[in-house]
Formats: sequence, structure tokens, C-alpha cells
Amino acid sequence: MQAWHVHENGEPSEVMRLDQDAARPVPGDGQVLLRVRAANVNFPDALLCRGQYQVRPPLPFTPGVEICGETEDGRRVIATPVLPYGGFAEYAVADAVALLPAPDALDDAEAAALHIGYQTGWFGLHRRAGLQAGETLLVHAAAGGVGSAAVQLGKAAGATVIGVVGGAGKAAVARELGCDVVVDRRAEDVIAAVKEATGGRGADVIYDPVGGAAYAQSAKVVAFEGRIVVVGFASGSIPSPALNHALVKNYSILGLHWGLYNTKDPESVLRCHEQLTELAARGAIKPLVSERVPLEEASAAVQRVADGVTTGRVAVVLEKGAAA
Repeated sequence: MQAWHVHENGEPSEVMRLDQDAARPVPGDGQVLLRVRAANVNFPDALLCRGQYQVRPPLPFTPGVEICGETEDGRRVIATPVLPYGGFAEYAVADAVALLPAPDALDDAEAAALHIGYQTGWFGLHRRAGLQAGETLLVHAAAGGVGSAAVQLGKAAGATVIGVVGGAGKAAVARELGCDVVVDRRAEDVIAAVKEATGGRGADVIYDPVGGAAYAQSAKVVAFEGRIVVVGFASGSIPSPALNHALVKNYSILGLHWGLYNTKDPESVLRCHEQLTELAARGAIKPLVSERVPLEEASAAVQRVADGVTTGRVAVVLEKGAAA
């Protein structure tokens, strides 16, 4: 079979190599073999290549942490593959208990993109931050894969959504996603724009997958009793929040590591997937897949996501009937 392998750590375009004759993985106890139908590209795939992710699989490994696949008995499922047998290959391995049915309302690429980003958004906005209808939600990197999911989930919850983006092209995407207010951080003062849009009150919930300067802005525009949800650090800069500032302004800083729910409370992941499936069925959410590329272009796709030049999700789509 064909599979991308990383033999040393570095930039994805430099260290990912396509093996045309890789051995098909053999699942272990409690695992299943899946034929990959589509694999979504995530920022963690780039971090895995660089050796900077919290999980460091042994070399060589196949990246690709989110797929829509097919079981040997023909079921269409979404899964997070068990490394080192990731999704940028014709076959991957996943834990049987973690398989989720792919929503009928979504095609393979959309289904592959539903899992991590939307689960993270749902847990962050609802379970951690308790977002309520009528509140104001600010989403950093609103046109990206993680941000676009949060925008759609926020609108589905009845919130007013402010999207912060970098560039006119991404601003247009954020408007199409349904943002009520779009702030281009390259052309506008984010703090002033958010305060103007909220009448000086600020945002009730702030969803931050960026860190760095974005977090500093968040602390200045969070409302009284607001909640800042820390999702990740795509900027590469991990902020050190001033806790005295949180004290005097009465706001909460909430961390979210979605992967922990798979081990600490797996039933909640299943319930979340049911909610997401229902939202997809009625058209309230639909993953924004901006690019669909063949397996041969996976390395370049991961590099574009790493460089922050993409919008929505990039999906690697495999033709039906993978080679042995």
C-alpha cells in the first residue's frame, strides 16, 4: 500500500516521504484496520513532523490524526488513528471502542473534518465556557479549521460571533461562515474594534487557538465574568497570563485538552458526536473543506497548514479501492 512516513523530525515538506510499497498495518488487541476514505490535515500533524507535539511516536511513523474510514464489514466511520499508523496512507489502525459513525449528511472529506475541531469547539464552548444564547463569542483565527468550527457552533447556539482573522481573503471567508462582525488584525486595531462592536462591554466567551498576541488582546476585551478558552498555541508563543488581572476583572481562564475526555469521560465524547450529527443533519454546521487533494499531495498540504496560509480544512481524499 501507499503510506507517508516520517523518518526524522523537521518541516513536513522536508521529512515526509511517500512509500509506494509499505506494509499494511496489523491491528493489535482491541484495534481495527480501516481503509482510509479521507484524512483531514490538522496543525498537530505538522507538530508531529517537527517532534513538537505532546505525543511523540517512534520513528518512522505515518502522520494523519483524523480520518473518515471504512471497516472491513463496510461501515463508514470517523476515527483518530493510533500512531504510528496515521491517516496519510491507504490503511490505518484505530481503537475499536473509539469509532464513531460518519454522519450521512456529510461526504468523506467533511466527515473527516468533523471530529477533532468540532468536538474541541463543542466541549470548549458548551462544557467549559457554558456559552448561552444572546452572549457574544469572539473567535481568534476564525477562518481556520479550528476557528471555523467554533464560529458555526457559536451561531448554532444563538451567540453573536466576532471573528478575528489575518487578511482580506480570510475576512471574506469568516463573513461567509456567518460571523456577525469580522476584524482583520492586519488592518485594524483588534482591541478597539471589539470594544466598539460590543459597546465597550467586551466578549462573554473568547475562543483562542492562537496564543501569543491573541491572548493578550483577549485579556483586554473579555467582559465582566467572561471566559477565555485556551485551545492551543498556533502562533508558537505560549502566554503567561497575569492572574492579578483575572482577579480584578472577574474573568475565567479555561484550559481545554479534548483528548483527555477520551480517557476520562468517553461517554461524553459519544454524546457530543450525537449532538454534532444532529446539527449536521439540519444544516446548522458543515465543515468548511477549502481543498481536497490526492494522497500524493499530502506533504505539501501539511506544510501549507503549518505555514498558516489555508482557510477551513484541507482534506486528503483517497480513491475507493486501496491497493494491497
